[in-house]
Amino acid sequence: MNKTKAVQRINKLKKEINHHRYLYHVLDKQEISDAALDSLKHELDELEWHYPEFITPDSPTQRVGGKPLDKFEKVKHKARQWSFNDAFEKEEIVDFEKRVKKILIENGEKKDITLNYTCELKIDGLHVVLEYENGILKTGATRGDGKIGEDVTQNLKTIESIPLKIEKNANIVIEGEVFMSKDVFEKLNKKREKSGEVLFANPRNAAAGAIRQLDSKIARERKLDCFIYDLSWVKPVPSSPNKGGRKVFELPKTQSEELELLKNLGFKVNRFWKYCQNVNEILEFYNYWKKHKDKENYWIDGIVVKLNNINWQEKVGHTGKAPRWAIAYKFPAEQTTTIIEDIKVQIGRTGALTPVAHLKPVNIAGSTVSRATLHNEDEIKRLDVKIGDTVVIQKAGDIIPEIVSVVKGLRTSKEKKFIMPKRCPNCKTEVVKSEGEVAVYCPNKNCFAVELRKLSHFVSKKAFNIDGFGPNKIKQLANEGIISSFSDIFELKKGDLEPLERFAEKSADNLIDAIKKSKDITLGKFIFALGIRHVGEEMALDLSRILGALSRFKTITKEDLEAMNGVGPKVAESVYNYFHSRENLKLIDDLLKASVRISGEKKVSQKLKEQSFVLTGTLRTLSRDDAKEKIRALGGNMSSSVSASTDYVVAGKKPGSKIKKAEKLGVKILNEEEFLKMVK
Repeated sequence: MNKTKAVQRINKLKKEINHHRYLYHVLDKQEISDAALDSLKHELDELEWHYPEFITPDSPTQRVGGKPLDKFEKVKHKARQWSFNDAFEKEEIVDFEKRVKKILIENGEKKDITLNYTCELKIDGLHVVLEYENGILKTGATRGDGKIGEDVTQNLKTIESIPLKIEKNANIVIEGEVFMSKDVFEKLNKKREKSGEVLFANPRNAAAGAIRQLDSKIARERKLDCFIYDLSWVKPVPSSPNKGGRKVFELPKTQSEELELLKNLGFKVNRFWKYCQNVNEILEFYNYWKKHKDKENYWIDGIVVKLNNINWQEKVGHTGKAPRWAIAYKFPAEQTTTIIEDIKVQIGRTGALTPVAHLKPVNIAGSTVSRATLHNEDEIKRLDVKIGDTVVIQKAGDIIPEIVSVVKGLRTSKEKKFIMPKRCPNCKTEVVKSEGEVAVYCPNKNCFAVELRKLSHFVSKKAFNIDGFGPNKIKQLANEGIISSFSDIFELKKGDLEPLERFAEKSADNLIDAIKKSKDITLGKFIFALGIRHVGEEMALDLSRILGALSRFKTITKEDLEAMNGVGPKVAESVYNYFHSRENLKLIDDLLKASVRISGEKKVSQKLKEQSFVLTGTLRTLSRDDAKEKIRALGGNMSSSVSASTDYVVAGKKPGSKIKKAEKLGVKILNEEEFLKMVK
């Protein structure tokens, strides 16, 4: 066979194999036997071996990667990856609709607006992000922190339901859920049991473990599957070097249209989604699947409710970590009973005293549980829980186990009442309880337990990420008086460590090197590392992205913080108070003097300082959240209503009644071009 005939045969084989792959793995149909399909694959493999110049990235032979990787590379997502807020009761779905309606009305929609939704099954698996360049699978990544994930392309290529090439010559990013079927999971565990290996707790863990393998052959052996449910980024394909971009397909206007588009592009879309016209239809869909979920060959842990209109989705926007226009309505959590053997108090990094129930170990939701949070003293009183009680505990997904109720009929009268300590168990300082809060705090800023928690948080993976600096080493160095503040960590020398127990020369060198490497840090991680009360990882990243520079944290007002998307009064007050404390400012100054370098800070302009803006209508080039961020990044203030103190109203397409009020009050109205010029 000459080269011309070889390449013709190769192309025909690829097309035929991909046709049968799509039928079998996406449509659950089969035209030829497995043996016949294997024969075609074998012929293709042989031809490509003889003519390697004709091997392409979309060839079926490329589903098994090459040699095992040394490590996973990082991938920056083109579209931010979000997680959904959870609901467990129907009242929460009713409240969800009220919130969405309120936001839409505030953004110019009619008061009698009728909402509709797309409801999809929530598959219990691993979220993945796939990028296609000119129709060819370029990268596949994990969610990671929402902005940066890990490149697991080699493993995702082993999943037959994920196409290596799509029909359209498109540059797109799509999202989906990788899962393992119940059948495959049972066979895998039987095989592991025979070979004496530890069994997997559930299909989700088995799937996630496969995707996190450096050797793609292991991922292939697990026979994973994938449902696709979101088109999150699209770039037009240039028609020629001298012309503009062209559309490869019409962008969907609704979530329902988006699912149909993904299906038509060749992706495996779960067929059990439903268009719902109101909350009652959402509840019907939920109740049906709550009863029938176990009949499917994959784990389902709830439904996802999404506002159907994509334009409305953009108007409603996101909080710091989740879309406001969607919510995960979870099925009742798996529950079991066990005995509380003790209740102990844990001191957090903010000084909060949290009672933790130590349980007789029990298996729930695929994992062994020995502790459950009791949250606070009020929760203990509400549950009427005692040491020695038999209790019902539940765990939903990755949520920390919690105690639902006490089985009081099993009490023996030997149970002991838990009393919250009046003094800190560590430093013996009298605890305090702030007005309006349920938590009890140790007010002693020098409390050793609190300091240890703060230091451990500071060096943790999501903060400064100092490798090998675990809680035991933190405690050892603090006990010796070698470190007592954040900046002390960066002043450590090899000679400080070598005389200490468990610190050989090599381990001392390794820790010093790890500390040096950690000195370069992004603003988001720096803010998170400070351990500001109410500021978690997502909030720290969002605040840093909006404000852009450490100096802005020191000058922004409490009102401007509170007006930011997703920032509530407690967070605003906490951040403002932190950066207006002399003690905290000195702590930050000491870190900077210790050569900590914050990377990626923006040059901060205050050209819009003390100027008030109101947005109305839909902007063509910016989402509403992006426009607000640009205003705040330049020192401007946002308002939801027009008043005499408003400086500018920015009017997009189809503005609401705010325009008339602005005209009446003589407030300056900007069109989109004028606004963009102002915030450039």
